[in-house]
Parts: sequence; structure tokens; C-alpha cells
Amino acid sequence: MLSWARAWRLPYGRLELSRICFSRVPVAPSSSGRSGADPRSVPLSYKLLDGEAARPALVFLHGLFGCKTNFNSIAKALAQQTGRRVLTVDARNHGDSPHSPDMSYEAMSQDLQDLLPQLGLVPCVLIGHSMGGKTAMLLALQRDMAVRQFLLTNLVEADGRFVWRVNLDALAQHVDEILAFPPRQESYPGPTLFLLGGNSDFVHPSHHPEIRRLFPGAQIQTVPDAGHWIHADCPQHFMAAIRGFLA
Repeated sequence: MLSWARAWRLPYGRLELSRICFSRVPVAPSSSGRSGADPRSVPLSYKLLDGEAARPALVFLHGLFGCKTNFNSIAKALAQQTGRRVLTVDARNHGDSPHSPDMSYEAMSQDLQDLLPQLGLVPCVLIGHSMGGKTAMLLALQRDMAVRQFLLTNLVEADGRFVWRVNLDALAQHVDEILAFPPRQESYPGPTLFLLGGNSDFVHPSHHPEIRRLFPGAQIQTVPDAGHWIHADCPQHFMAAIRGFLA
């Protein structure tokens, strides 16, 4: 599954989400749902491609065990095709971002709520794959907004041996949370696109009513010949869907 929604504003010192066509939606403080306190953010590793500052940037959020380099080629292509700034981000416990025992979606959302205003990327367009898509979904709801290649990008050499870049202990402890989605009562009324791979069973038709409850303005599109990694299986269809969504 891949989903995205547009985006962010920072009026009067607080964060705000605007719809895909830039209608404003207020952003409320997030909570981890455990102690009632906001989760502590970590400083995420990122790469920002330059573009027109007057237009909302594209922000790519990778999936479980991924990293920001998963979107390198697509990020460069879309930066050239759209003229927008494009940000790719390593989620906590992934890539070059810090490790943390908290791997909740609330924490991952908080990381972005702190990072995006710091970079001046409000508003922006959130584009997330799988785990990153759920992070984008929660951010909007809160209103505060190939195997070989996989192994090579998640293993690094240190002291003469290869070690995982991802924090496997934290991911193992939170795997049930990552595969699920935090229960939410509020909805995000702005346009949102859910892009599904026709060969993937991650999103079943039985999930569609809940998607439309949380995102009543959602479009659901299917790329027939793609699996779960739509951006890798059908990159041209993937980029065409993004450009169509931005139009």
C-alpha cells in the first residue's frame, strides 16, 4: 500500500494540515496513547533536493526495513519533472536515523512534526509506502499531518564485519504495532490517494469502508501489474499517479 495526502502549514506558531487542494485543517497535539505525554522525537536523517520554495515539497516515507535511498531515483526524477523540493527521510531505527526503544506510529509522526517545520517544509505533500504510508495517515488524522537491493542498503560494514543499520530489537518488540494501525475516531476530510498494487494482498476490499471512514475524500487506485513495492515494480505508473494527484 502507498498513500499520500497534502500537507502542512505553520500559522501563528502551530502546525496545521491542509487538504490536497490546500484547504486548511487545524493540527492538534499528538499523544503516544500510553502515558498521555507526547512521544519524544529523534532527529531524523534526511536528504533534501532543491526546488521552488513557493510550491509544497514532496516528502517520501519508506516502509519497514527500508531507508531514504529507496526513493533516490524517483525523488530525483520528480524534482526535475515538478520543480518542487523533494525530501527523503530515514524513519527512527532505520537507515542513518537514531535508534530508539519507541517504535510507535505516534512517535514516528512526532518525529516528522518536529522535522518538517525546521526545514521550512510546511505545507508539503506526504507520500508514504507501507509503514511510511501509515505514518502519513496518522499525521493527517492528528492534524498537528528487491531483496538483494534491500540487503545491500540495510547492511553496513563496521570494524571489518557487516551489521544491520536497522534496530532489529526495537522492531521485533513493536512488530504487532507496526503491522496494525492506531485506532482513531477523527477523520481527515481532505483529498487522499491510496495507491494499491494489483498483485498485493496488503489492502483487502474489506478494508475500504474503514479507509473511507477515516479519509472520506479518499481515492483508491490500483496498479494492475505491481506488487507491494509499487514504486519499484512500476516506477513510471507510480510517478504518473503522483503527478496526476498534484494537478
